[in-house]
Amino acid sequence: MAWKIAFPWEKLEPGQGFFVPCLDTDAVREAGLKETLSILMLDARATTGIRNGLMGVWFYRLPAQTPPQSDSVPP
Repeated sequence: MAWKIAFPWEKLEPGQGFFVPCLDTDAVREAGLKETLSILMLDARATTGIRNGLMGVWFYRLPAQTPPQSDSVPP
């Protein structure tokens, strides 16, 4: 691999993402997700697609989970 991509994982909050335009989407997807393992980010995901006419990979973090709220009042 002759290229280096600076993935901005440390700057991402849950629910945010970024797009990396590329032709070899499988290699970029794998490289991006491998980097999340080194920083123990377990909520990272990636999907291949087209954005603004460019093929690439959309990387994102899952939104923060909030517990379901009930209508009942605790005793």
